[in-house]
Order: sequence, then structure tokens, then C-alpha cells
Amino acid sequence: MKNIKPIKTEKDYSEALTRIKEIFQAEPGTPQGDELEILATLVSAYENEHYPIEAPNPIEAIKFKMEQMNLRQTDLVPLIGDKATVSKVLNRERKLSLGMIRKLHKKLSLPYSTLIAEY
Repeated sequence: MKNIKPIKTEKDYSEALTRIKEIFQAEPGTPQGDELEILATLVSAYENEHYPIEAPNPIEAIKFKMEQMNLRQTDLVPLIGDKATVSKVLNRERKLSLGMIRKLHKKLSLPYSTLIAEY
């Protein structure tokens, strides 16, 4: 196992990624497998601190899911309300209600945390 140290700089981060690529196929339980697991943990911690991923916007998540499922706005009527309400929600003129969130979560398999995020 190489000398593993905390990742504090972009140089450290780049070196860790390079080493991960070198030992990516290491078998679990071997010295290289242990090194890979430790480096992956360190890289993940560094990325979470320096490159955080923001939660997706609820409306963008709904639109993305609609595209994936080949849904139209009218397909959301049972989940959100009449056509006008669906249009207002998708145009960010009206916020999602708790009832809408529950139905969207159940039918579109969108996480609650995504649907309740501020937009």
C-alpha cells in the first residue's frame, strides 16, 4: 500500500484519482483493495466539501421524469389538478401542495427530498 495521506489540495486530489485508476480492478480484501477503498473514501469526502451537488429543482425533476416516461402535461392532471393547475405548477406560478407531492412521489418515483426543495 502506498503512503496514503489526507486530500487537502487539488494536486492531492488529482494524484488520488490517478492511483484509483491504477488499482481500480483490485480484489476486495487485498492490500490494493484496501487502498482502493480508503482512497475512494478520501476522494468522496474531498468532493463533497469542494464540489457539492445541489439538490435538483423540483419542477426540473418533474419535467425530466416526464420526458423519461414519455408523459405529457395532461398525464399529470390526476396528480396535480386540472390542466390550468398543471400549467401553473410547471411554469413555477404555483407551488406544489403536500397532496401533489405525495402523488408525484408515488406515481413518478421522485424522492420527497427533491419535491419539497425550494424553487
